[in-house]
Amino acid sequence: MSDIIRRDPRAEWIARNRLHPLHAAMQPAQHSWMGPNGVIRKNLHGIGFIGPNGIKRIDRSGAQQGGAVKRSAAVEVQLPLHQVPAPAFYISVVPDMVGGRLSSHDRDLFGLAHQLAGQDGAVLAVVFGEHKENAFATAGVDRLLVLEGEQFSGYAPEQRVQGLRAVDNQFNPRHWLLPDSRSGGGELGRRFAAALGERPATRVWQVKDQECIGRAGAGLQDLARPVARLILAAAECAEPVSETRHEALPVELSTSVARSLSRIEDLGAVAVDPAAIPMAEAEFIFSGGNGVKDWALFHETAAALGATEGASRVAVDDGFMARDRQVGASGTWVTARVYVAVGISGAIQHLQGIGACDKVVAINLDPGCDMIKRADLSVIGESAEILQALIEAVAAYRNEAKRDAA
Repeated sequence: MSDIIRRDPRAEWIARNRLHPLHAAMQPAQHSWMGPNGVIRKNLHGIGFIGPNGIKRIDRSGAQQGGAVKRSAAVEVQLPLHQVPAPAFYISVVPDMVGGRLSSHDRDLFGLAHQLAGQDGAVLAVVFGEHKENAFATAGVDRLLVLEGEQFSGYAPEQRVQGLRAVDNQFNPRHWLLPDSRSGGGELGRRFAAALGERPATRVWQVKDQECIGRAGAGLQDLARPVARLILAAAECAEPVSETRHEALPVELSTSVARSLSRIEDLGAVAVDPAAIPMAEAEFIFSGGNGVKDWALFHETAAALGATEGASRVAVDDGFMARDRQVGASGTWVTARVYVAVGISGAIQHLQGIGACDKVVAINLDPGCDMIKRADLSVIGESAEILQALIEAVAAYRNEAKRDAA
């Protein structure tokens, strides 16, 4: 036998194509490495596997070596439980909870909170009103406080500040963390800081060596200051919690929050044309690709759903949609809560552009396309028939809602 080492072009192609089912098995056994900022990064994909429900699991048994991925419906690794029976102090986090669920920004805050809490402190999550989240334990919540009441619903920053002051009086957290976002956390944090007489650290993207490092000078400079008691953190301020599960024990306030006369009146949500919402800020995107044959029906469905329209590069190049509606690495990177892809096969540039979307729904004829693999919910069939059925379902739901209201 010859000693000449021969290349395997197909294996090299699989190693480059991250969407291939055997891609993880072709990766080298590199579990951690030193990042450019001196921070140790962990390769969670190399030490775990994707469970049957699409959730990433961490394998601590040592059975997986070299990044080999075993997708077995019978194997599920239980994350270790992190408990704090008697917390020495609290780190309070007030997530935005857009749509009643934790966003990626919120999860980053819980990761930062655990950096500040260490082993003796507990992370206390303060949530206003009803929510739909059931993954507080895996997000890193040790204690959960839900402030319910009509006074906290809608746009009520003054009432929410009163609620946070009641939490501050009872639990006396060492630090308060709020997202410095346009979804409410930025304004609420600044109002709360004024009520407490604290000087908050804003636009913080890193906490290191007892210093908060935040953006300044139109985001072109970094401003370092001692760790403040109230921190308004930017997105990606820390790695989210992924290796432990937490108790998320419910706690309550010992006193009720007094309802005062508010100087702000909430007149309700204002109807906005979905077409006027920038793609990067849209929360519900209805996107079409080469598989859409009836574009009039596509526009009708998007209007019925109240979604912002998007498109793949092929549809834009063919003239069916404007260039500012293109989604992908060569267009606009989107962070929608729900992204519906109609007739989009899933080119790598498009999948990169929707990587930060929470829920992806795919409507396609090809059950083996890359978009189906990426989607959280897939519908296999002719797009025209599915869109027509979707319009009828939306109309029936709205008619039933009107009858119930009457």
